[in-house]
Amino acid sequence: MEKITFHDIYKPGHAVLENALFIHNHNPDMLLQYDSNFISFKRMPSVQEFKNAHQYLKEFHQKYGQKHVRFYFPDDEELSEELVAYFQRDEDYTVGFLELFAILPADFPEVQEREEIIVENVTDKTMNDYLEFQYEQDSVYGENFAETKKAQHLRHYSDDSIQQLIAFYKGKPAGSVDVIIREQTAEIDGLIVHEDFQKRGIGSSLQKSVMDQYKDKTIILVADGDDTPKEMYRRQNYRYIGKQYNLLKVYE
Repeated sequence: MEKITFHDIYKPGHAVLENALFIHNHNPDMLLQYDSNFISFKRMPSVQEFKNAHQYLKEFHQKYGQKHVRFYFPDDEELSEELVAYFQRDEDYTVGFLELFAILPADFPEVQEREEIIVENVTDKTMNDYLEFQYEQDSVYGENFAETKKAQHLRHYSDDSIQQLIAFYKGKPAGSVDVIIREQTAEIDGLIVHEDFQKRGIGSSLQKSVMDQYKDKTIILVADGDDTPKEMYRRQNYRYIGKQYNLLKVYE
């Protein structure tokens, strides 16, 4: 398995500034998406360097009506005691971490086929089902967010480097996943199973379809460090690659 890092993870948008300390990623098509608009530090900043970066990003976002700042820190590095103390003094900072996993398709466990579960690549015929399913999930974060995500889903449908999959349970849309296709990797992104259809093998069936379609690639995914699905990935033979701290602050 080739070397995989968080730099291999898909982030919509583009770099608008890069210096010795950080890369600033901006996505004008998805201003409300925290994970598309952020600063990624190349090395661990001092408290003063962080303050300066924070002020820069806040002012930049304010010009576009964005009400958040998001930061990613270097792979597999612990936050300094000074940074932790500084973050703890501001209750509006949310500190979390992500975990990166990878697997070779041949190592994924066998999945029992069930006639009530059908997984398909999204086509013109099933696009409305996919969009309606996504809209229901995205609208939890507000109608404006759901509308901008709908436009993003349509752009992704026309992108040859992204494959959208939908799962049906007894004919009803029950889950979905996007696959970001690179030369060496296929990234599982946005794996969703509707709450009414969970624990019925839909998530495993979606993953198995990815494994079957991209047998010559390393399959990668990112899990929130506090979420329980990461334990499922470990049971499914995914290999833990590393972690990355992140920070979010949302302004009213």
